[in-house]
Amino acid sequence: MLTQNLNVEVDYMIRKGLFVVIGLLFLFTACSNQPNIDTNMSKDVMDFEFTNQDNETVTLDDLKGEWWIADFIFTNCTTICLPMTSNMTKLQDMVNDANLEGVKFISFSVEPDYDTPEVLTEYAEGYSADLNTWNFLTGYDFETIQEMSVKSFQSLLQEPPPGEDQVIHGTSFFLVDPEGTVVKRYDGVKTSSMDEILADLEEVL
Repeated sequence: MLTQNLNVEVDYMIRKGLFVVIGLLFLFTACSNQPNIDTNMSKDVMDFEFTNQDNETVTLDDLKGEWWIADFIFTNCTTICLPMTSNMTKLQDMVNDANLEGVKFISFSVEPDYDTPEVLTEYAEGYSADLNTWNFLTGYDFETIQEMSVKSFQSLLQEPPPGEDQVIHGTSFFLVDPEGTVVKRYDGVKTSSMDEILADLEEVL
């Protein structure tokens, strides 16, 4: 009887140990899927199917498996978009210089009625943007991009006040992971933020 009880106890301890090991494996797997950076957001990007500067369709699925940086701009902007797009160009150059492969850049137009593919191409060329990895998107109505900006990126977006022509939008850059989740926002106006973004990209790639 004593031997039988000992066998039962040993069997119980082995089973318990296996459960602990399995639990730790799940924990380590979950942790390994998290970016190794300080994050300040966790929002899934809503599904989309938009048009880029080359009049080609770009979807959320096209970006799955890649890390990407997003912002919201418009070509007629006379204020904050200028430093934002300049900084995105600088960041793209920094990424290329660091030989970080697979990083994509997405600029969503917040004035889609005016920002046609042709207009966006001219705008991109004015900033020497590398269109191999940077897409300027349009092909939707204002309500659609407003919903995406607010719900997916938690970023304010409003039409111009009466008598004005400047869309009110956020100035952040956003880091999106390969699963399509926004994990971090940065100040897109500050040039110093580009160093932080590059450091984060070097950590996750």
